[in-house]
Amino acid sequence: MTWDLDPVFFRLPVVDLPVRYYGVIFSLNFLLGLGLFVWQIKRSGAPISEAFDMVWPGFLGLIVGARLGHVFFYNFDYFLKDPLWLFRVWEGGLASHGAALGLTAAIAWQARTHKRPFWDVFDRLAFSGALGAALIRLGNFFNSEIVGKPTKAAFGIRFPRYDWSLPPDLVPARYPTQLMEFGAGLLVLGALLLIDRAAGGEKRPRGLISAAFLILYFSARFVLEFFKERHGPHDDLWLSRGQILSLGPLAVGLALLVFVVAKAKGQKT
Repeated sequence: MTWDLDPVFFRLPVVDLPVRYYGVIFSLNFLLGLGLFVWQIKRSGAPISEAFDMVWPGFLGLIVGARLGHVFFYNFDYFLKDPLWLFRVWEGGLASHGAALGLTAAIAWQARTHKRPFWDVFDRLAFSGALGAALIRLGNFFNSEIVGKPTKAAFGIRFPRYDWSLPPDLVPARYPTQLMEFGAGLLVLGALLLIDRAAGGEKRPRGLISAAFLILYFSARFVLEFFKERHGPHDDLWLSRGQILSLGPLAVGLALLVFVVAKAKGQKT
């Protein structure tokens, strides 16, 4: 299969500005994620306005964190040569690990503002995070970016817009890692919903959903990184930059799960 779709969905009339599929998916992602967070806040008995208080901190944390993550995790050398490149976001460059850090800062702000425990807010936003992680990769697929390594597997996909410098007959089939991560994100979301239901919904131990999200998502991310192209010649260690950055959240998730289980057992005795 060959994927050669123009990433521009349509152009705005009069001003002739391009609207990309990625932007449409990002907007849909934001609305659906907000809907899941509203569901969680409403279920807790708090006013829905509390969910909307997270809109701007969450949006800024997501965008600023993703941009800074891309610059400092993957292209710091380029930044040193051209510091103003940091602000040229229209040239592309967002990193999911940076987005996770930005959202963590927004969660801390939300918890402090509404006097909620940090892990309670994290639990409630984890559903949105899993969906967001999935849909962003779908956007990457429409952009023909974040591609996989070449493969001879029957499900390999050719991305001529990524391998633009090669003659058409030499464009290799690649692992569709964007779709693989899209599927992984949806599976994580489904798992969180099942865990939430099995743990009693609002009766669940606080931190359980957070631990499950961190363990499941970053384990999947770690494994799928083996099939992805590296981010340039500087990403040349045995583990990719994405895998190294996934180890921290994964460790936090495991430690949090041990703490939550131990606390739950202590309350029963």
